[in-house]
Amino acid sequence: MTSEEGRPAELRGWLGELATPSRVFVAAGRFTEPDPDLPELAARVRDLLARAATDEAWRRFLPDYVPPPVPRLCAALEPLEAAEAVPFLTTLATVDLLWPAHRHRPAEAAARAADRVVTLLGPEGSWWTHHDTACGAVNGLTPLFDSLLAGTDGRHYALALQIADD
Repeated sequence: MTSEEGRPAELRGWLGELATPSRVFVAAGRFTEPDPDLPELAARVRDLLARAATDEAWRRFLPDYVPPPVPRLCAALEPLEAAEAVPFLTTLATVDLLWPAHRHRPAEAAARAADRVVTLLGPEGSWWTHHDTACGAVNGLTPLFDSLLAGTDGRHYALALQIADD
C-alpha cells in the first residue's frame, strides 16, 4: 500500500499513463483545505479546465473561455457508481469522443492505469462526472465536446478530462 505522503505522486504517475498531448488532460493531488467536499473538487476541475484552455492546440478554439464558476460546476457534476469508475476512466483515456474508432491509448494499458487510480482512492472514494448516465445527457463544461471524471477520497483527488472539437 502506498504511504499517505506518496499517494499524490503515485496518482499523478498513473494518471500520466492516461494523458495524451492536447486531448486527455489529467491532474491529481492532495487537498489543502480542511474537510474538502464537492466545492473543493469542483475548484480543482475548474483549474484543469483553465489549463486545458491554455493548451496551444485549444487556444484558438477557446480564445475567451473562462471555466464555469465552482457553483455551476457543482451543479453539473453527477455521482458515478464506484464500480463504473474504472471502465469510464479507461474509455475516457482510450476512445476519442468524435471518432470512436480512433484510440488515444491502448485499452489494456489504460485499464491497468485506471484500475490503479481507482484503487489508490480506495473504497471510500467518490466519483463524479458531468454525464447523466441514466439518460445519456452531458452537461458541457466547455463550448467543445468534453468528457470528465473526477474522484476523491476526501484527502486526495484525481481528474481526467478529454476535449475534442467537431
